Amino acid sequence: MKALHDFVKKFEPAKENKLAHTTFDAFYTFLFQPDTVTTGGTHIKDGMDLKRLMVHVVLALQLLYVFGTWNIGHQHFVSLGEHTGLLEGFHLKLVYGLIKIIPIFIVTHVVGLGIEFIYAARKGHSVEEGFLVSGALIPLIMPPDIPLLWLAIAIAFAVILGKEAFGGTGMNIWNVALLARVFIFFAYPTTISGDEVWIAGIEKVGTEHFGQAYGWIYGVFDSIFGFFGGSTFGAGGAAVVDGWTGATPLGIAAKEGWEGVTAVYSTDQMFWGGIPGSIGEMSVPLIIIGMVFLIVTKIADYRVIFGGLIGFVVCALMMNAISPAELTADTPGVFKFMAIPWYYQMIMGSFLFAITFMATDPVSSADTPTGKWIYGFLIAFIGLIIRVMNPAYPEGWMLSILLLNTFAPLIDHYVYEANMNRRAKRTSAMAEQRKELITMRGATHIYDADSAATKSGALHDTSFRRGATT
Repeated sequence: MKALHDFVKKFEPAKENKLAHTTFDAFYTFLFQPDTVTTGGTHIKDGMDLKRLMVHVVLALQLLYVFGTWNIGHQHFVSLGEHTGLLEGFHLKLVYGLIKIIPIFIVTHVVGLGIEFIYAARKGHSVEEGFLVSGALIPLIMPPDIPLLWLAIAIAFAVILGKEAFGGTGMNIWNVALLARVFIFFAYPTTISGDEVWIAGIEKVGTEHFGQAYGWIYGVFDSIFGFFGGSTFGAGGAAVVDGWTGATPLGIAAKEGWEGVTAVYSTDQMFWGGIPGSIGEMSVPLIIIGMVFLIVTKIADYRVIFGGLIGFVVCALMMNAISPAELTADTPGVFKFMAIPWYYQMIMGSFLFAITFMATDPVSSADTPTGKWIYGFLIAFIGLIIRVMNPAYPEGWMLSILLLNTFAPLIDHYVYEANMNRRAKRTSAMAEQRKELITMRGATHIYDADSAATKSGALHDTSFRRGATT
């Protein structure tokens, strides 16, 4: 390891060349743990730094990347009526997903890290590590057919105005990945939650949907797969199957309730994540694995997550109580949506992903232990209200997290105030008790002194009388 370290250090540029030295420092600190630790017998010495802390979150997302890559291809072929089984055409689905997700991943990191490098060089310090997590999250919360130009603009907007304008990593008040998502949402207000951009390679022409023709790169893979006798992509461009809908379960639930959702998707599909949507937000088991990993390693605070789970269940039960006991065809869609049980609400959308990977951002969330419970509870409670009550956007976690990011300092302020008031009352009560104790001790002292004087006088009187008698 020392030989590798010495080899890498040979390429270190002069500090006068700010951009080159910043670039070298970024890769150097990524490869090697810090070589400077605290000294003294009472300090804990550890090689963990912010980069290695952030890498834990990236590791927790890897299963979602694998599943999301496969699901991009799976949804594409299902819409065309081809390879509808989970393992049918697995190689085609995986390659199709890779062709879609790799450009998104590259653009995300080139733009985001490029801006980070430029700002670090201008400020004359090391590259900040915050974009390691943002860069891993952004591709997972984007639709698979997102135009790359708009993606680049959204990332530039999020990094420059959402983070660097506030001073960089550790200073931003909003979650950077969600700011990029917000930009895309307002760029595509009618399609981001509809049925046009969710399925990769499917375009809408009039009222019909058609698969887009495959490009030359698919032909390269076709020659490889054909050589081994496997299925191939072919020409593409076929019409989608009759009765196909690209709408997400939430889009259906907003109009038709749970009955409409189950007419299109099974509970197993929604639980495992084999549904249209953003690239990596839907697989409940894989999200739970990541959640457990982050809680066990103490990267994410369990208070935010469990506070969110409580808030979600409470809000869903309240909506169930408000909704009509019997639902008919004439019942408004909002009441049908409200009637869905909390456990089905939880597997339909991206709540678990949001509360695990977005809400737990230590920079933009509440800081106090009590504040984290309140913060997570309100994110879930408000988010579910937005999901159900807002017909234009049947998913609320992006908006609720950004809203609570804004109010997180206020939550901490009132938690601090409550703690100080309790301490002040406790101190005042202790002072009163001390005062009473001192008073009681003073009275006891006076009483003892009087008793001693009385006894002394009595003895003196007795001695006098005895002397007189004698």
